Amino acid sequence: MNFLRGVMGGQSAGPQHTEAETIQKLCDRVASSTLLDDRRNAVRALKSLSKKYRLEVGIQAMEHLIHVLQTDRSDSEIIGYALDTLYNIISNDEEEEVEENSTRQSEDLGSQFTEIFIKQQENVTLLLSLLEEFDFHVRWPGVKLLTSLLKQLGPQVQQIILVSPMGVSRLMDLLADSREVIRNDGVLLLQALTRSNGAIQKIVAFENAFERLLDIITEEGNSDGGIVVEDCLILLQNLLKNNNSNQNFFKEGSYIQRMKPWFEVGDENSGWSAQKVTNLHLMLQLVRVLVSPTNPPGATSSCQKAMFQCGLLQQLCTILMATGVPADILTETINTVSEVIRGCQVNQDYFASVNAPSNPPRPAIVVLLMSMVNERQPFVLRCAVLYCFQCFLYKNQKGQGEIVSTLLPSTIDATGNSVSAGQLLCGGLFSTDSLSNWCAAVALAHALQENAIQKEQLLRVQLATSIGNPPVSLLQQCTNILSQGSKIQTRVGLLMLLCTWLSNCPIAVTHFLHNSANVPFLTGQIAENLGEEEQLVQGLCALLLGISIYFNDNSLESCTKEKLKQLIEKRIGKENFIEKLGFISKHELYSRASQKPQPNFPSPECMIFDHEFTKLVKELEGVITKAIYKSSEEDKKEEEVKKTLEQHDNIVSHYKNMIREQDLQLEELRQQVSTLKCQNEQLQTAVTQQVSQIQQHKDQYNLLKVQLGKDNQHQGSYSDGAQMNGIQLEEIGRLREEIEELKSNQELLQSQLSEKDSFIKTLKSSQTSGMNEQSLATASARDSEQVAELKQELATLKSQLNSQSVEITKLQTEKQELLQKTEAFAESVPLQGASETVIAAETTDVEGRLSALLQETKELKNEIKALSEERTAIKEQLDSCNSTVAILQNEKDKLELEITDSKKEQDDLLVLLAEQDQKIFSLKRKLKDLGYPIVEEDELESGDQDEEDENEDADKDQDSI
Repeated sequence: MNFLRGVMGGQSAGPQHTEAETIQKLCDRVASSTLLDDRRNAVRALKSLSKKYRLEVGIQAMEHLIHVLQTDRSDSEIIGYALDTLYNIISNDEEEEVEENSTRQSEDLGSQFTEIFIKQQENVTLLLSLLEEFDFHVRWPGVKLLTSLLKQLGPQVQQIILVSPMGVSRLMDLLADSREVIRNDGVLLLQALTRSNGAIQKIVAFENAFERLLDIITEEGNSDGGIVVEDCLILLQNLLKNNNSNQNFFKEGSYIQRMKPWFEVGDENSGWSAQKVTNLHLMLQLVRVLVSPTNPPGATSSCQKAMFQCGLLQQLCTILMATGVPADILTETINTVSEVIRGCQVNQDYFASVNAPSNPPRPAIVVLLMSMVNERQPFVLRCAVLYCFQCFLYKNQKGQGEIVSTLLPSTIDATGNSVSAGQLLCGGLFSTDSLSNWCAAVALAHALQENAIQKEQLLRVQLATSIGNPPVSLLQQCTNILSQGSKIQTRVGLLMLLCTWLSNCPIAVTHFLHNSANVPFLTGQIAENLGEEEQLVQGLCALLLGISIYFNDNSLESCTKEKLKQLIEKRIGKENFIEKLGFISKHELYSRASQKPQPNFPSPECMIFDHEFTKLVKELEGVITKAIYKSSEEDKKEEEVKKTLEQHDNIVSHYKNMIREQDLQLEELRQQVSTLKCQNEQLQTAVTQQVSQIQQHKDQYNLLKVQLGKDNQHQGSYSDGAQMNGIQLEEIGRLREEIEELKSNQELLQSQLSEKDSFIKTLKSSQTSGMNEQSLATASARDSEQVAELKQELATLKSQLNSQSVEITKLQTEKQELLQKTEAFAESVPLQGASETVIAAETTDVEGRLSALLQETKELKNEIKALSEERTAIKEQLDSCNSTVAILQNEKDKLELEITDSKKEQDDLLVLLAEQDQKIFSLKRKLKDLGYPIVEEDELESGDQDEEDENEDADKDQDSI
């Protein structure tokens, strides 16, 4: 092959048609040869010519090479040669082409051949099917060829692969290849495949790409890994950047937790290689992709919480406060921490608690602000610190209050041992460095953003300007510096701070207007015709004056809304004022700052606008314009409407509070109901368990009772008889009580009857005594009546007595029958005392047997439990043995596969050596024919052997002497 290349290289100086003829002959051999060896040699020759004569081989041989890929699938060697040839034709990776024109021509040539190749979509599908071959000589060239196609015409090839059945899945198998060369080139292929194509990105992500890529990064050593880690990180960025679906899948798959080991940088003295710096830079960028402010707020918030929960934020803060970290890594880490905490209260609170490892410990915020206001620090680092401070205060009223409180008189450290954040901001605000002035002003403005309470608190700040002079307010000091005519960057920063401070704060507007020099200064700045550099300052002065009008509560009679508007109309003119106000949004740096929250400027001179301030300008520009053109009557109507709206808002807020309280009460009641339901369910469950246990005990008892009954049926009959006897005795006792009651009633009736008889006898005796006739007649009449009554009562008593005697007779007969039954039962069963003794003994015996059976059951349960534990232990040992066998079997299969591959490579090397020997022999023959002397290897070896023999003889002679 090298000989053929040399021959063709020597012929290149001759006519060009010679190479074309040679290539044509080789193409004819590929197309017409029936022997596979001839076709293989021809394709190999085309491969050797394809780099130097790329155009000729591409024009004449591409169709034949594609035909080889279709027809000779069984021979891996010819397929490999064909793929290599196509790669040389399409690829632009030529080292020899150095000139710009030749490089451009090469790129055009590669794109043209790529277009020809993919014109038939079946060619790309064929290439995808070839990638399923495990043979190294087929798979590796196929991967390189497909990667080159994607580099040349990415969108067209991506579309073909996307519509190809299982196209992306086939390519994902490359990441699982055990050969690192194919796996690494597979990562590069997927990089080109996933670039700017959301559909393919989703498919690759759902084909378990995250898991495989993170495994590769871990295997390669995380940040200490080589270029493979870099390629995997670039691929992860392709999959996640601007792809909300993949970002959510990455978070839900708990892959954020696996990013934490990336940032365990280890010992600070271990050194930072260039590759490690690159890897860490990409890792930090990947974290920022997940929490970018441009992502949907919900997705960003969930990723921020996950990073805090898994300790990733804590790890980043450790790098932030570490020593020996390279400057670019430190800057990117600050930017990353900024976006991880931006708008997340939990993360912001944690960041506020981080301290630098100094003595005494200082808060991380203070240490960072020191770097921001230090003009010796790099510009990009100062921008990163400003961004971090802005993100810390974003939607963080608690943090804003803590920063402002460090400026208030009650919290300033009188000893001066520690420097607070507020003191650093004031120091930067009034330093001689204009960039420090701008950064401090913007940082302080963010401490007031959408926080009316802190705007009012900041009015209390007093500054001691010089010894002997009374202190002045911070607001007054800012206006004093403005009037001194400092640098544009300083004035812009202070004007942005004042505009943010006065907006939506009428009290601050009143304080500002209370200084009689402020309004004339602003009108003078706006009215002058200055150069282009001063136009921005004029626009900001117009904005500040417009804010003073729009948010004016007319508490100062000398500076009411109407008077200020009249002043503008006299001194400036309304149209001129509006024109100057429009200078802000028309500035070239305004649109750049409005795009992203991060302050990203090429140089300190371009650091003019802040992102949040651009939002404020956009919000106020229109309303200030309307306020300037409104008449006093319209202002009054607007104020009345505002008051009405405020009242309405107060009413609405009142009802909202009521509804909120009711919602809280409802929530509490719901929680109580749910708690009671849970308790009820638990109690019902406990009752059900107890009922089931009782039923089980009953069943066990009945079972034991049946077993005992089978063992001793006679004892069972005795117990049954005793039970029947017990029932009869109860009935007899009840009947005896009834009989006693009837006897007592009978005795009572008999006593009443005897009393009546005695009374009759007394009457008869009194009747026979001597009495006169009248008295006797009267007594006899009275006595006859009593006798009649007594007879009637006697008859009634006799009837009752008869009925009672009948019942007594009936009861006596029943008693007699019961006694007979009792005697009959007593004859069949021993006496009652004896039977009770026997039954008690038998009961004791049954209870003893029952306890013995229960004890035996308990022992059997313990034995079963021990056997089950032993069985579990044996099963675990068996499982571990099986896993060990499986691991050994896998290792055996891997070793056998490696042996097969090594044998195949040895065979390939032997074939190559044989071909090399044949070429050397042919070259020697040609040199002999040309007359050059040739020394054979055998002669050289024999000459060397003779010299060795002579040396040995000489040594022997010397020894003998």
